[in-house]
Amino acid sequence: MQVLLAFLRLGCTSFGGPIAHLGYFRSEFVERRGWLSQTTYAEVIALAQSMPGPASSQVGFAIGLLRGRWLGGLAAWIGFTLPSAALMLAFALGYGHLQGRTAAATLHGLQLVAVAVVAQAVVRMQRTLAPDALRLSIVLLGALIALFASPAYATVLAIAAGALAGLPLMRKAKETTQDGPSFAPPISRPGAAVAGILFVILLATALLLSASRTLAVAVLAGLYRTGALVFGGGHVVLPLLDAAIVERGWLVQSSFLAGYGAAQAVPGPLFSIAAYVGAAVRPNPHPLLLGLYALVALFLPGLLLMAAVLPFWSALRRRPLIGSLLRGVNASVVGVLAAALYRPLWTTTIRTTTDFLIALAAFVLLIRFKVQPWIVVLCVSLASVLVSILVASR
Repeated sequence: MQVLLAFLRLGCTSFGGPIAHLGYFRSEFVERRGWLSQTTYAEVIALAQSMPGPASSQVGFAIGLLRGRWLGGLAAWIGFTLPSAALMLAFALGYGHLQGRTAAATLHGLQLVAVAVVAQAVVRMQRTLAPDALRLSIVLLGALIALFASPAYATVLAIAAGALAGLPLMRKAKETTQDGPSFAPPISRPGAAVAGILFVILLATALLLSASRTLAVAVLAGLYRTGALVFGGGHVVLPLLDAAIVERGWLVQSSFLAGYGAAQAVPGPLFSIAAYVGAAVRPNPHPLLLGLYALVALFLPGLLLMAAVLPFWSALRRRPLIGSLLRGVNASVVGVLAAALYRPLWTTTIRTTTDFLIALAAFVLLIRFKVQPWIVVLCVSLASVLVSILVASR
């Protein structure tokens, strides 16, 4: 209960995205509560950033595991995710009732926010994941594959190409890899093996069922597959969800981007957009139920991987081959996200010069002045409504 209440409070107040979440976790669990040391916390962050999945949620899940084993991990995930998931479900259920000029302008404002947020993510990720010429070339390769390959396989191909292209980085990895701190794993190696096997079985099942004619089954399979491939942070989920859900005609592009924009205004993990997607797909006789299932489907791969790798991480992180492959994958993911910034975001959202100027202003607020995303959401939505009123009054 202690773990649940601690993470529930953070789930209600943690605005600002994954990096901010990690700061909140450090202040709460390292400095204030003393649940884990700074070195252990750094090790957990390194693990979360080296595998697919929502990094901040994986770190929270690991803290719960360290504090209370399996039940602690589950309580941490539920507490941190519940507030944002409830808000996204409410938005999905109310979306169809938003009508009229003001509602349309507000929704368009959410889409403009999405453009600015993804542009910010591309810039920040490039600085940390592709700071040199070799990795910038991998970014370009990933972007080209994402733009011109079949949407169903583009991201997988980009990740595979990035991993291979990262092999030349092995020498650098050998030079920079050092023995880091280690910690006692909270679960046994057999338990970790079970989590790994379950991850693989569910992924194979998702691949087999992705072409199912039953909407709910196909959507959940697509979301699990997406959760298993999201390297580089929560924003990378955008192109993957677009390929898995929007491209197949289950969710209108404008509705999807509005949900993505709304996700910037709520606290907690960005992956909570899964609740919106599950509830908003059509046809859907049980939107609330499918929204909850979708939430689990998108988060589950990353949580299973965290449990599977945690006991082995101290040894794995010292292998140069692992480090070089991950460097290549992360650089390629920047390219995938840059491609998504152009299509579908830019091509479907930026319709006029005014749209461009509003999105640019939002980007400057985020990247230069570091304004909280939820404040930018409010400002851009208000600006979009005012522009709509001015245009209508002419």
